Amino acid sequence: MAMPRAGRRRRAGSRRPRIGLALAGGGPVGAVYEIAALCALQDALDGVDFSSLDIYVGVSSGAFLASMLANGFTPADLREILIETASEEHAIDPNVFLSPAMGELAQRAASLPRLALETVWHGLRHPLGGRNELLARAGRILPTGVFDNERLARFLERAFKGGGRSNDFRRLPARLRLVATDLDSSEAVAFGAPGHDRMPISRAVQASAALPVLYPPVRIGGRDYVDGALRKTLHASVALREGARLLFCVNPIVPFDARLAARRGHPRRGKLAEAGLPIVLSQAFRALIHSRMQVGMASYGSQYKSADVLLFEPRRDDPEMFFTNVFSYSTRHRVFEHAYRSTLRDLAARRRALAPQLARHGVSIRSGVLRRGAAPRADSRPLAKLGGTLDRLERWMEAK
Repeated sequence: MAMPRAGRRRRAGSRRPRIGLALAGGGPVGAVYEIAALCALQDALDGVDFSSLDIYVGVSSGAFLASMLANGFTPADLREILIETASEEHAIDPNVFLSPAMGELAQRAASLPRLALETVWHGLRHPLGGRNELLARAGRILPTGVFDNERLARFLERAFKGGGRSNDFRRLPARLRLVATDLDSSEAVAFGAPGHDRMPISRAVQASAALPVLYPPVRIGGRDYVDGALRKTLHASVALREGARLLFCVNPIVPFDARLAARRGHPRRGKLAEAGLPIVLSQAFRALIHSRMQVGMASYGSQYKSADVLLFEPRRDDPEMFFTNVFSYSTRHRVFEHAYRSTLRDLAARRRALAPQLARHGVSIRSGVLRRGAAPRADSRPLAKLGGTLDRLERWMEAK
C-alpha cells in the first residue's frame, strides 16, 4: 500500500502548485472510470506521479478519489481497494454507496404524527382552499435523501489513520480542495481552502457527494451542503486560480451521440426515446452538465494562458459508458477494463498534440505502453516500469 514519501512531508500550501488533478463526479461507475483512466495515465506517462501531485480538486465521487490520492494512495492502490476489493487493510463493503438512510427515515417518521395533526388542523381552518399549503406541509414528511453516506465517511476515517496519512486538510503534503454547494445560498465552497479547512476531510467528501434526493444534506458548521456538481461539473478553475501549470482533468459523464456511434460501427440501439424514461433523463442530465463544463474549458485558454489543461473523458460514441447505470457497482470490472483501454487509445490518438504540452512540464509519453494498449495486471506498476525501460532502450538504440 502507498506510503507518503518523506520528501512530500511539507504542509499543504507551502509552495505554489505546479501539477494538479481535477476529478468530476459520476456515481460509482464514474469513480471506476476515473480510477481506470488514472491507472492508464500512470502507466503511459513518465515524469508524473498521481499520488504525489501538488494540488487535487474533487467533486462528488471525484472528491472521494481525490482525498485518497492526496493521502498518498496510488491509482493502483485505488484499483486494489475499490475495483478488486482485495485489500485486507482497507476492506470496503460494495454496498457502502447505497446503504438506506435509516437515520433520516426514522427522523421523518418520528415527525409524522405532529405534521399530520398540523395538516388536519390547517384543513379544518381552511376547508375551501389552501391546497398548496397542504402539499407543502405534506412534503416535509418526505426524507431529504434515500441513501446514507455516513458509511462512506467512516471508511475514509479508517483509511486516513496511520501510515503518514491524515484526515486533516492542514496536515496533508499536498493541497486538497473538495467542492460542495451551500444549500441555503447555492454558493460553491471549496473545503480545504483557507477558512474552510478545519472540518475532517471525510466529512467534506460526504458533503461534496451528497447528491440531492439520493443523499441527505450534510451539516458542517451550522450550514447544510450538497453535491458540488450542482454549481460546476469539474471545478478545474479552483486549481488554476491557485497557480497549477499542468492540470489533468478527468470527467466520466458525457452525452451520447447515437448517430456518431452508428457511423463508427457500434451496434444500433434504436432511438434513445424508445429506451424509456431513465435513458432520456440520463441523456438530458449529461447534456446539461457537459455543456457547462465545455464553457469553462473553453475559457481557460484565455484566462490562464501559462497553464496546460488536459481533459480525459469517454468518447461521445461510447455505448459502454453511456448505457451502464452510473450506480451499478457490480459492473466495475468490465467498466475498468474498457475505460483503461479507451484512455490509452485516446492518449495515442492525441499524442502529437499532447506531447509538447507535457514536455513543457517534464512529462513524456511512454510509446511502448501505448503500442501494447493492453489491460493492466492486478498491479499495474510493473507494467509502467517495463514500459519506461523499453522506451529508454528504444531511445538508446536510435542514438546509436
